[in-house]
Amino acid sequence: MARRKSLAAQVLQVYQQRQREKAAEVKRAEAEMARQARAAERDAAARARENALREREAAQAWTRAQKEKQAQQSADSRRAEQIVRDLEKRDALRAKELEQKRRAEARERTAADRRAKQETVEGMRREAAVRTAEVEERLRVLASVLRSRPDGLHQLRLKAERAFGQGDLEGFAVGVEEALGSVDYAQGLGGARRVAFAPESRELVVEVELPGQAVVPLVTQYRFKASAPPAVVPQPRKEAECRALYRDLVARLALRAIDEAFAVTPPALVDGVAFNGKVRAKDRATGKAIEPCLVSVRVSREGFAELVLDEPELDPVASLHHLKAIVSQHPYDLEPVRPVVTFDLSRYKIAPERDVVAGLDSRPDLVAMDPIDFEHLIRRLFEEIGLKSWVTQASRDDGIDAVAVNEEPLIGGLCIIQAKRTKNVVSAETVRSVAGVVNDKSASKGIVVTTAWFGKASWDFAPRNRVELIDGRHLKALLLEHLAIDALIGLPKLPPNWQTRDVS
Repeated sequence: MARRKSLAAQVLQVYQQRQREKAAEVKRAEAEMARQARAAERDAAARARENALREREAAQAWTRAQKEKQAQQSADSRRAEQIVRDLEKRDALRAKELEQKRRAEARERTAADRRAKQETVEGMRREAAVRTAEVEERLRVLASVLRSRPDGLHQLRLKAERAFGQGDLEGFAVGVEEALGSVDYAQGLGGARRVAFAPESRELVVEVELPGQAVVPLVTQYRFKASAPPAVVPQPRKEAECRALYRDLVARLALRAIDEAFAVTPPALVDGVAFNGKVRAKDRATGKAIEPCLVSVRVSREGFAELVLDEPELDPVASLHHLKAIVSQHPYDLEPVRPVVTFDLSRYKIAPERDVVAGLDSRPDLVAMDPIDFEHLIRRLFEEIGLKSWVTQASRDDGIDAVAVNEEPLIGGLCIIQAKRTKNVVSAETVRSVAGVVNDKSASKGIVVTTAWFGKASWDFAPRNRVELIDGRHLKALLLEHLAIDALIGLPKLPPNWQTRDVS
């Protein structure tokens, strides 16, 4: 039993031993497992730590990379900004330099423009002064054309004298013509000369081409006008002054031509000169060429020698009227007069026509006369009556034909004259207009002469206003008394209170 107890004890003990070993084994397995778990945990922790370290290192590396990247980006940005700033600075500097250059160029242009403008202004001022001086010089030349006659013209007589001594009258005229043509004149003042000679009357006929109106400067001066744009502006000359200058020039040229004609001809051959001054022009109404005669005169050598041509106070227009010249009332308008003498240039023959009075019929019809001839007839009549120094008007103002001067003391003075060659009654307005001019000119009286008659209003008005009326029958009587002309008045009907003998 004991043995069976012992075996059971042994079996139990073995069992218990085994259980203890199994428990120990389990415990060791658990311990191993625990150890392994702890090792695994340690490994996991280590791996976690490593992973965490790696992650931390990766994060740090990433952070560093980001920082480096940001730093690089910042550096790049700074570099880019610096580049931009540098570019902007260079651009600003370049822009500043360009602006400075532009301003400098603008200043230079402004200065150049100012200099150019000043030079232009000065040039225009000089131009104005030069052109004004040219005008003044031209006026001086026009005013001195009579006193600037050349000396020694008598030396030109020889050729003409030799031709005359050989009986060559045509050669004598040609020689005189050549001598006159060789005389120097200022530019634009010397025209063609044509000459004929009448040995039976010892008279030289001279026809001279006078300059046209364009020879008179139409401006008084040139002035600089600071306008936009600046310009040299002419100052127009008054028309009345242009007319007066031209009338004066025509008179000076006529006197000079007559003086030269006497100078180049021997006194033993030529006693007198018949002068015609003509102008070549175009008729504004027709466009045709015309040659109106502006001045015509017949003068003896002795009578012409009375003139002191070098006297500064000499009035050339008055000198022509002193010589009884026929002068155009309106030379600037090329209003012609009838020459006192004409000649045939192809044969150098003098025509018999002398003047208006000599050319009239034995009983001329005043109404049918040429208007110019009628004016010259009235001029001759008033000169015979005693009105001297017949002076033509410078313009056609108020319809007045002429003025004259009565040189008698006390009762003399300026007379305003209007001639009306008409078949109808002269209106009272015409008489009133003459009275108005008498007052305006402070004349002593006015005279209205007509081939017709006046109405009662005119006869009542005239005596109260210093106007004298000469109707056709009174004019007829005056012509018969002073010029021995028994004229006719061809009126279509007999005026009131007239008799047949008054017109026939």
